[in-house]
Parts: sequence; structure tokens; C-alpha cells
Amino acid sequence: MNAVFEAGIKRPLWQTVAMFALGLWLSGSLLLDFVIMPGLSTAGMMSQAGFASAGYSIFWIFNRIELLCAALVLVSLLALRGTSTLYHHVRRWSILLSVLLLGIALIYTYIMTPQMSALALQLNLFEPVTEMPAGMVEMHEGYWLLETIKFVAGAMVLAWCYQDSHHIA
Repeated sequence: MNAVFEAGIKRPLWQTVAMFALGLWLSGSLLLDFVIMPGLSTAGMMSQAGFASAGYSIFWIFNRIELLCAALVLVSLLALRGTSTLYHHVRRWSILLSVLLLGIALIYTYIMTPQMSALALQLNLFEPVTEMPAGMVEMHEGYWLLETIKFVAGAMVLAWCYQDSHHIA
């Protein structure tokens, strides 16, 4: 067990894992939020009856990737906690922020995505979709608030990991 967490051998590997997971996660979120979803919206797919199930499928896959990336970041930072050259308070903040990132991923996966999909689901096939359901606006506001927190926290942790990797070299 000590071989896995040995400081001299595995420290750059854990930093690389944390930076790769954060980079993949944040870039995927940017792609989903600012390219894929607006593209689907301008194509008129959001007014289609089957969009709720298609959106749920997209977010179901992405939410699981988010959970995996958040868990990798947290495990990497926990493995680095005793060996990192970062200041003591920065290490604690990076671990706290990674726990926050994991919490956001859990909220998306088990609360927001199912709730938003349920609100958007069209149950009456004979009634055309005219506007967004009432509760969806508040859900979108909560989503964008969590996205902002995720990007700020993720960027801070990524910057600290990058800074720490340069102190090693």
C-alpha cells in the first residue's frame, strides 16, 4: 500500500491525473454549455417533443463523466496532501474545493438532471409545447450558479496544481 502513495515516485503522476481530470471536465463543460446546447437550441430541437429524453441521455452520460473526474481530482489531491510543496492552507483549500466540486457533480447527477428532465417531459401528446415550464427557469438559474462556482473552483484547483508542478521541476 505504501508503494502506491510513496512521495518520490508517484507525486508527478498524481498531479498529472488531477490536472488532466480537471482539464477534461472543465473543457467538456464549456463545450456542452456553450456549443452543444446552444446549437441544439438554435436548431429548434428544444421545442421538439422528444428533447427531454434526448437531453436526459446527454446529461446522464456527461454527469457520470463529471463524477469520475471529480472523484479523480479528490483522490489525487488527497494522495498529494502530505507531499505537495504548496502552502499548508492552499492544500486544505484545494481539498475543500475538490469536495465542493464532487458535491456539485452529485447535485447535477442525482437532483438537477432528473428534475429538469421531469419538468420538460411532455405528457400530453396532443398539446403543443409553447413555452418553458414555470419551474424550469429557477432550475436553469440554479444550474448556472453551480456552473459558475464549478468553473471558479476548478480553475483555482487547476492553477494550484499547475503551480505546484512547476515547483517540483
